[in-house]
Amino acid sequence: MNPPGPRRGTSAGPGRDSRVKSGFWKNLIQYGIGAALLGYIVAANWEGKPGSQTPGLGDIFAKPFHVGPLLWAGAIWIVALFITFVRWWILVRAQGLPFSLYNAFRLGLVSYFFNTFLPGSVGGDILKAVAVAREQTRRTVAVATVVIDRILGLWALAWLVMLLGGVFWALGNPYLVNNDSLKTIVRVTTGIVVGSAVSWWLLGLLTEERAEAIAQRLGRIPKVGGSLGEMWRACSLYRRQPGVVAIALAMTLVAHAGWVVIFYLCVSAFPDIERPTLAEHFLIVPVGMTAQALFPLPGGIGGGEAAFGWLYTRLDKPATGGVLGCLVQRVIAWGIGLIGYIIYTRMKKELPAAAAPAPDPAPASAA
Repeated sequence: MNPPGPRRGTSAGPGRDSRVKSGFWKNLIQYGIGAALLGYIVAANWEGKPGSQTPGLGDIFAKPFHVGPLLWAGAIWIVALFITFVRWWILVRAQGLPFSLYNAFRLGLVSYFFNTFLPGSVGGDILKAVAVAREQTRRTVAVATVVIDRILGLWALAWLVMLLGGVFWALGNPYLVNNDSLKTIVRVTTGIVVGSAVSWWLLGLLTEERAEAIAQRLGRIPKVGGSLGEMWRACSLYRRQPGVVAIALAMTLVAHAGWVVIFYLCVSAFPDIERPTLAEHFLIVPVGMTAQALFPLPGGIGGGEAAFGWLYTRLDKPATGGVLGCLVQRVIAWGIGLIGYIIYTRMKKELPAAAAPAPDPAPASAA
């Protein structure tokens, strides 16, 4: 008689324990590196440079600041965050999956919390994908909605830089026209947008039969074939719904515009900071957001501050302003993330709708 296997919820053996310990130490190392990098950047900008009129972070924090811009930044942040929740709900519903707006907000809050505090800024997306997949029969399609939601978010950042960079270039903005680094950023993002748009257009040329044949071919790949096939079917379905994708992209552009304004408000709260104009922030903030989102440390810590500091210098402004804006923005993100998680813990998990009772049979008519 075979011995009984491990019960659910118990350890599966030393292999699992070693993986848990390995993941713990890996995350701990990432947090340590992030804290060290952030500490180095703050220390490097804590005092003003000798002979320069630019104050350091220590001087700035020692003086009064304006609370109003920070309150506005928090309010706009919440609105922009809720727009992303509604966007994901639209993408899920476009796949024909049963999913409520309440559930989108519930899972969106916990996802945002973990995106803010976990390495790589995608940890919350993984949790959200697992949670929504458990509630759906077409699980891979449900996960695909999370992936496409993330792709749309990054794609919209490239769109924003391309559109506004093109406007600044056409208007002869001196900070762009005379700056090779910024022009390179605009060229690269334009190439990304054009290349991805061409790929999206080519996908639309495939017939449903051809797209299904590709999905079946992907499905024959060992181990991951089933997931790849379903992911392809999900992308094909979105390609046949250009209106949904256009609405989601437009919502994302609005949300990203809100985060640009938020960054500007975070810097404006400190009167001693020499800062670029709001229009110039629309050119550099999406680039900094992309760098922060892709930096493989908790919430992009350290990487975001370094990116925004460098971008400020591209506009002939002190790096201290970019570092400060990212720091203040991060504190707001932590606060909203924690409040959102508390709200999530108070939100009850939505139960599946009960099936409607069958109608009573009509009485037989008298003969």
